[in-house]
Amino acid sequence: MQMKGKFVKEVLIMCGTAILFKDQDVTIIENIGKDIFNDLKQQCGCSHCTCKLENKIVDFGHVSPVYWHEDDIDWDYGY
Repeated sequence: MQMKGKFVKEVLIMCGTAILFKDQDVTIIENIGKDIFNDLKQQCGCSHCTCKLENKIVDFGHVSPVYWHEDDIDWDYGY
């Protein structure tokens, strides 16, 4: 018996929420990939922390620190 077909390699991208602190401000970025968060984390403390969101380069300026939260934030509960 000969089997024919396509094998598709699926890639699971972990999404979550990035929490960026800048002076007295907090920026929440929901539903981003861990790879984008890692790029932001590497730029932590730089004068221009940038990433590509929705096909646009966004400059958050100087942010420090940066945190990761898996999944979305439950705004009714607080996290």
